[in-house]
Amino acid sequence: MSSPAPTTNAPRAVDIDPSLFGRGLAVLRIFFGVILFSNGLAKLFSFTMIDIGPYVANLIDRGVTRSILTTNVEKTEIPLIPTIVNDVILPNWAFFQWVITATELGIGGLLILGLATRGAALAGLGLNLFLWLLYFSSNRWAFEQPHEIVPLAILALVPAGRVWGLDARMRRAWPF
Repeated sequence: MSSPAPTTNAPRAVDIDPSLFGRGLAVLRIFFGVILFSNGLAKLFSFTMIDIGPYVANLIDRGVTRSILTTNVEKTEIPLIPTIVNDVILPNWAFFQWVITATELGIGGLLILGLATRGAALAGLGLNLFLWLLYFSSNRWAFEQPHEIVPLAILALVPAGRVWGLDARMRRAWPF
């Protein structure tokens, strides 16, 4: 004689469509790639304004980047940040302006392509964590950097390049 299956009142897991979830992460990945890549282009070609009909916005070029560093480093109370900015980055701006430009173009391009997605997101996370520390005690909008840090952290943790990305091809070629 068999006993009836026990019943539980535990909530059932909600089924998530993996392909829909993957596409959502791909959109997030590409969106952040476009943000970083466009700011890299603004630095590369020295432009800040986007003016398309009624839409007017700006990007951050090399001059604005230097201004952000100079202005905010005076306000920060986070140890080491003033030393890094004042003693390393700003005195060597001729070099670091191109490092920052190449970093944004590289990270943005990798995220758009979905190639080495986790590493690119991790690099973007590092870049934004540095800015967050720079802004930390500058009386900025409370979510100035966390709204960029959290999605990049998610992209660094999840294999987001496997939908609409080259990471899927890499995984098929080297399935380790």
